[in-house]
Amino acid sequence: MPTAARRLRRLITAAVLCVFGTATALATEMSIDGSIAPAIDSGRQAELHHLLAQDCGSCHGMTRKGGLGPALLPNNLEGKPDELLVATILDGRTGTAMPPWRGLLTEAEAAWLVQQLRQGVE
Repeated sequence: MPTAARRLRRLITAAVLCVFGTATALATEMSIDGSIAPAIDSGRQAELHHLLAQDCGSCHGMTRKGGLGPALLPNNLEGKPDELLVATILDGRTGTAMPPWRGLLTEAEAAWLVQQLRQGVE
């Protein structure tokens, strides 16, 4: 049976790992404020730009001015919370042509896309 000092050391080690693990998870999933860009490498960002242009553009218009889906220009997104937009990307919209992208995109990637749309990405 471990001594009290060993148990205490294991407890402290476990607590430190939990704190750092949580901080790491938050750093990679924090996205609503745009801080996740560094967590998404440049190669994946290029893939997401392509997805935005081609896949999103196929319904929302290649210039994102609308089509089968609504316009995705910065002024069209004003007043819509980031959380709602991220949820729409990940879970789709029932009764519409908007498919769910969960499984293909992480929450951080969906939030990154929202930030790109808010900035008026080309």
